[in-house]
Amino acid sequence: MRYKQLTKDERCQINTLVSTGMMQKDIAGHLGVSPSTICRELKRNVGQRGYRYRQADIKAVGRRHQASKRPKKMLPSLIRVIEEKLLEKWSPEQISGVLKSNDILISHESIYRYIWANKRAGGNLYTNLRRRGKKYNRRGAQTAGRGCIPNRVDIQQRPKIVESKSRIGDWEGDTIIGAKQQGVILSLVDRKSKFTLLAKMEGKYTGQVPGLIKKCFKRFGMCQGK
Repeated sequence: MRYKQLTKDERCQINTLVSTGMMQKDIAGHLGVSPSTICRELKRNVGQRGYRYRQADIKAVGRRHQASKRPKKMLPSLIRVIEEKLLEKWSPEQISGVLKSNDILISHESIYRYIWANKRAGGNLYTNLRRRGKKYNRRGAQTAGRGCIPNRVDIQQRPKIVESKSRIGDWEGDTIIGAKQQGVILSLVDRKSKFTLLAKMEGKYTGQVPGLIKKCFKRFGMCQGK
């Protein structure tokens, strides 16, 4: 038999079977779950008027909601694993991934926070990072290095007419990276007509992008000069 979280429909069946006087082990067999699952369900979710499936489901959902708001603790056993992997030069992303495969949910952001807290306390875990000395910036932070182009014009500052997609000539550029990070394609799409230009890039070196854009436009007579 298996242990699992019960659904509302299964609680409805339990409600009906309990009212008929069926034994807990027989209810478990009928639903294909562990007897301990039924025992726990009846103990946790019974009310003053006995077991009622709607009330039971509300209680169960409420407990899960409260549990999800509890801070995830870095237990000593977990810290030991994290530190061992860091000494083996594993990245926080790799550590988080292997822990997840073993049903231990800890984000790489949490591991980075632990590393920098360790550094502030005089520890040297950060020296095992591949980019040591550079603090990790979480995704979405205003100071994050991801996608920050020097002297760039923020997308929110572009003319409103561009958003309307009402004219030819407003282009949007992006890169397409192949499976297993192999091969990079530059794509240029006209926002109104969806006319698309593609150019193969030599790796991920961004310095080649302006030249490729000019080459794409020149191919269709949209760029003057050499």
